[in-house]
Amino acid sequence: MTTTTATELAALLDRVRAGRDFGANVYSTLDVLQVLYDRVLRVTPATVDDPDRDRFLLSKGHAVAGYYAVLAARGFVPVDWLDDQGGPASRLGDHPDRLLVPGVEIGSGSLGHGLGLGVGIALGLRAQGRPAPRVYVLLGDAELDEGANHEAIAYAGATGLGNLTAIVVDNRSATYGWPGGAASRFTVNGWTAATVDGHDHDALHTALTGHDHHRPHVVVAAVADGE
Repeated sequence: MTTTTATELAALLDRVRAGRDFGANVYSTLDVLQVLYDRVLRVTPATVDDPDRDRFLLSKGHAVAGYYAVLAARGFVPVDWLDDQGGPASRLGDHPDRLLVPGVEIGSGSLGHGLGLGVGIALGLRAQGRPAPRVYVLLGDAELDEGANHEAIAYAGATGLGNLTAIVVDNRSATYGWPGGAASRFTVNGWTAATVDGHDHDALHTALTGHDHHRPHVVVAAVADGE
């Protein structure tokens, strides 16, 4: 599989930027997105409707600029769409829309809902007798303050949703935190977990492929405070 270089991705991100400033929330997700689409996800522009594809859900919807750059790099959307991102006629809004953007699985805007949607999709795949596809959900650590995520974590662990992986970009911005760190919030409910440097591609790849197929898995991608 071909990989996207940092230089190529930076050039695409500059086209999305168009003179605007991005917050650290965008840059903190880039490495995770790059590893997922280059080395992990079993989905291509030709298989976006294949029922046996892997599903990726961006719960952290306000970090969409990097997502669009990666989708363009992998051929899901035309590169020239990036030039008008957020424009009145653009299909690339300030949050992703699954009806407008090829390869996008959910529309995400209000934070805290992606993991619950991921649990539902993973359950649906199980009910259909499809053990191969995995569901990956990318969220920020502050989203874990939402009560809906506590329910999603507990339910996924109790039902052994082995086809579900959550990726938490952890800049320690959660209001309440969790004793033992973000991973322990999941492991106490029966998940497997790995905590790695959120910018180390090889460590991310190892962690993202380290699930045991019997329990849900979480990867905590640690980045700098406030990133």
